[in-house]
Amino acid sequence: MRMGPLSKLNSGQFREATHLRLRRKRAEFRLMSLADTFFEKSSSLQAKVYENNRQVLRDAGQHIAESLAAEGVLHTFGSGHSQILAAEIERRAGGLVPVSSIEDPSAGWPEQIEGYGARLFQRYAYQYLVQSGDIVLIISNSGRNASPIEVALEAKAAGLTVVVLTSLEMSKAASSRHCSGKKLYQLGDYIIDNGGVPGDAAIDAPGFPHKVGPTSTMSGALLLNLLNMEVIERLIAMGQTPPTYVSQNADGGAEHNEKLAQKYRHRIRRPI
Repeated sequence: MRMGPLSKLNSGQFREATHLRLRRKRAEFRLMSLADTFFEKSSSLQAKVYENNRQVLRDAGQHIAESLAAEGVLHTFGSGHSQILAAEIERRAGGLVPVSSIEDPSAGWPEQIEGYGARLFQRYAYQYLVQSGDIVLIISNSGRNASPIEVALEAKAAGLTVVVLTSLEMSKAASSRHCSGKKLYQLGDYIIDNGGVPGDAAIDAPGFPHKVGPTSTMSGALLLNLLNMEVIERLIAMGQTPPTYVSQNADGGAEHNEKLAQKYRHRIRRPI
């Protein structure tokens, strides 16, 4: 039976048309693979996190630009899997030179042990001449573990501005694993929300009891690169030449990078 516009149908035809559309929707859902579902979920999340964080990205970008213009450095820290994001904007073609990640040689295994994160920051600060007025960007999806919390506490005590990238929904639902009772977002001067759900995995897998498809890395990488763009744009507006890397594989890239790296070689972990 061919159905006309819903407004022209009688009540029986309207119900039939509605049920037909619902059956089609259910069939479409059943045909979607997990990859299709994850692609749709993560794609919509990317637009959502940019819109929701647009103002804080601008504000933090301005603050970071002012710090870099005054010879400051943007330090990054992530424990465990978040180390990937701490390195995402470090030493990248098209990215800023004065960005330095705080290395955790344990790859995050002791992140719940109090005292470990404080020592990491103290060692790094001594080694790379961390200064009051620098910025530290700390990434933790849950924001509950001791290491990122202690890095934030140590950084604030040293006069640094703290930018946090976390899942606010997950962090607010979790308890702190630090004696202060604080969670990471409570220590940030700027809070960037990756829009993730508690547990990070975002989609249901029919026939399987657990959610799958983590989103924190892809939304985190997007937000960090958006932050980079804000910093670069503001440096240009301030009349500064943004200190950015060129690909080492481009002609003249190595020479360009070496010249810039010399300026920061005692203050960043991986200058070239």
